[in-house]
Amino acid sequence: MARVLAINASPRKYGSSYKLLRVAVEAAKYAGAEVSLVHLYDYVVKPCIGCVSDEQLSCRFPCVIDDDDGNSLMKAMVESDALIISTPVYWYGPSGQLKNLIDRMTSLENMIFVSGRSLLEGKVGGFIASGVDSGNIVAISYLMVVANSMGMLIPPWGLAYYLGQGDPLDSPEAVLDAANVGYLVAKAAQGIHPKELRYDPHLVEKLGGKKLIEEIAAEVREIATRETKLRSHLVKLPRPSNR
Repeated sequence: MARVLAINASPRKYGSSYKLLRVAVEAAKYAGAEVSLVHLYDYVVKPCIGCVSDEQLSCRFPCVIDDDDGNSLMKAMVESDALIISTPVYWYGPSGQLKNLIDRMTSLENMIFVSGRSLLEGKVGGFIASGVDSGNIVAISYLMVVANSMGMLIPPWGLAYYLGQGDPLDSPEAVLDAANVGYLVAKAAQGIHPKELRYDPHLVEKLGGKKLIEEIAAEVREIATRETKLRSHLVKLPRPSNR
């Protein structure tokens, strides 16, 4: 069974990034994968300190920064067959927490020069982005370039995005694209040849259609009620944000 690590790279556990990731997770499970979902902002990920620029062989996994959660997150990546990353778009790029993690992932990629191979080599990647302004494709393009440069494989239709201030669950196109990301990433991780991977226009119906959307929406409303109370000491929240 393929193991998929789904990463919500938004500080909000009730926003668009998480909603579309939940759709992708259900599709990956439908495809037969075992899925673990993590909220990246629940973890401490310190910035990279640039070891590779001092001495290339000093940059290796485990990372020398060992007083945060970076190594445990990267260990989960190494133990997975695929990653699905969903991020909000902040100034045409991914969230800051995700950028920190990506920089630290250099320790996985640089193992090429230590042991002969990147620890991400051959793993499958899928990407989701959401934002209220332009920049979704720029952010996804960045993530895809990084993933490929680290040795990962990206299947056909391995990306989805939502642009707008509304609820992405009300967008049939965004939901369908996210579902196909999860499904195709899981299938690719199982060794299905890319030529055999197909975008399924009926996938959402197979996952439960309206019932699935309602279940995710109800889950998110419950999370939003809890999380907005926790966040109220940081910022005034007149209503849950969809970003």
